[in-house]
Amino acid sequence: MQQARKALADELRELLKRSGSSGAELARHAGWDVSKPSKILTLVTSPSVDDIRIWCAYCGAPGRADDLIQKMLSVSSAYIEWRRRERAGLRSIQDSYVPLWERTERFRIYETSVIPGLLQTEGYAAAMLRTIIAFKNLRNDLPEAVAARLDRQRVLRSGARTFVFLIEEAALRVGFGGPGVMREQLDHLSAVTEWPNVLVGIIPFSTDRTGRLWVPKSFWIYDAERVITELLTAEVTVAQRSEIETYERAFDVLADLAVFGHESRVLIRVASERYS
Repeated sequence: MQQARKALADELRELLKRSGSSGAELARHAGWDVSKPSKILTLVTSPSVDDIRIWCAYCGAPGRADDLIQKMLSVSSAYIEWRRRERAGLRSIQDSYVPLWERTERFRIYETSVIPGLLQTEGYAAAMLRTIIAFKNLRNDLPEAVAARLDRQRVLRSGARTFVFLIEEAALRVGFGGPGVMREQLDHLSAVTEWPNVLVGIIPFSTDRTGRLWVPKSFWIYDAERVITELLTAEVTVAQRSEIETYERAFDVLADLAVFGHESRVLIRVASERYS
């Protein structure tokens, strides 16, 4: 959520810069307290719908208002919805994705530090979800949440959709559930690399990223409809086409860094041997 708020503030800052005006001049024009623009730009306070319309009009870009308002509303609603869903337990969160997953035909998934949920074994999923419940002090519906997570994997097994997974090698080394669970999980991941509707790429530790790309957050691209990324306290949904295209370009760059097929299975096997 904080990253999304900062992105919105950066766009407002750029509009003000291009107008050649200062925050103080904007405040005088709008009849605001002189410190209000600064507070918006430094994330001390969030702008209202009217604030954004006034800001854009003053900067000579009234056509940008609707887009920025939509981003602001998405940021605001994301946090509230995430907290509400967590209070209802993790099973409800697992179930909430089903309609989106069932209508998606092409999944592009980038994960930095865990095995993606669609590829998780029961033991790994249970260990990971148990950790989330304990850390966030959520209602303990672990058996139901694990069952729901595994049931969602039917979209993968049906063969009716295509999946491209890009997984950082680090995710193969982050342990959940102990050595036996990790060996089972990595064996399953290796087997999935040979499924006809699935492409699994591993981005090696040794990859030189100079002049390339490093993305700090995992993200999932659903067709060309939306991108979803999770923060510690919120889920952020990106629905603006221009922003989705940025994620798509990032995914393509990351895919160039990954190894596939036999090479990916070698990395998975080496990681699994650590748990012998």
